[in-house]
Amino acid sequence: MYEFGSGIWLFGQFVDRYASDGYGPAVTSVGAIEKAGQVPGLKWLDINYPFNSPTETVADVRAALDRTGIRAIAITPHVYMRQYAKGSFTNPDPKVRQAAIDLCKKGIEIAGELNATYLKFWPGQDGHDYPFQADYGRLWDLQLDGIRQVVESAPELQFAIEYKLKEPRNHMTLSTAARTLLGIEEIGAPNLGIVLDMGHSLFAKETPADVLQLVHRRGRLVSVEVNDNLREWDDDMVVGSVHPVETLEFLWALRKIGWQKPILLDQFPFREDPVGAATLSIKAIEGMERLLDRIDKAALDDAMERQDALAAQAIVLKEMVGAG
Repeated sequence: MYEFGSGIWLFGQFVDRYASDGYGPAVTSVGAIEKAGQVPGLKWLDINYPFNSPTETVADVRAALDRTGIRAIAITPHVYMRQYAKGSFTNPDPKVRQAAIDLCKKGIEIAGELNATYLKFWPGQDGHDYPFQADYGRLWDLQLDGIRQVVESAPELQFAIEYKLKEPRNHMTLSTAARTLLGIEEIGAPNLGIVLDMGHSLFAKETPADVLQLVHRRGRLVSVEVNDNLREWDDDMVVGSVHPVETLEFLWALRKIGWQKPILLDQFPFREDPVGAATLSIKAIEGMERLLDRIDKAALDDAMERQDALAAQAIVLKEMVGAG
């Protein structure tokens, strides 16, 4: 059975453009870690830097991790906040681009102090919104150059890019698995890979189980994050709540590639209890894993080899709803 983790943001304050005052009170990084510690089976956290409160120190965060028994799996620098509204690595101002690079390099130090496994890039402000706004080739060059500078500064550390189709930018530069793989190959660093967020894959109209195997085939799969959405937005809902069959196929693909690392939750429970939402997602994954154990693997493999859609569906739906 897998170990589970989540983004620390799952336990923080949620804000959108309507409830700009937040759906709950502000939460410090230490407070979010303590909430995470209430979720049975949650052992890992992807932690944002800078921390939620300007007075919090690495020692404070480390102490909270020690108290809860949770470990840091990743550090994600905040290169998508107000300062980077016009882009981080792709910002037209070279001083802002350098600030993003410097922040990520500081994140490398934090990753070392918290024994994190990798540093994650989520350059959400890098891209464009309007036609003729930018030279796309120039954006691509800036994107890769900024990431390259950070990655090459710490060859001993693993780095990973989490791609997303859009939001906050209307068009993010690193928007799909294929584009991100192209960028990684062009950068050429062996210590750079991909965090595959199942919700982002759904949002990009990809087939998550397909791109999971594609990224793994290229040797670039660093981590996986799971959630669900309505495919029109990055809704970050409870795992399997909208696309249970595709979630099941994603977990099947994880088995196929022999995945042994933690599975992380990436959710934004705006109106729900975060501890309850995370707990339900873990239970959903564990239940789906038990369902996969019941599936006749030989029969399903045979149906897939023949590309027999109805036979494959019958095998899966028999275990899901008693059909077939």
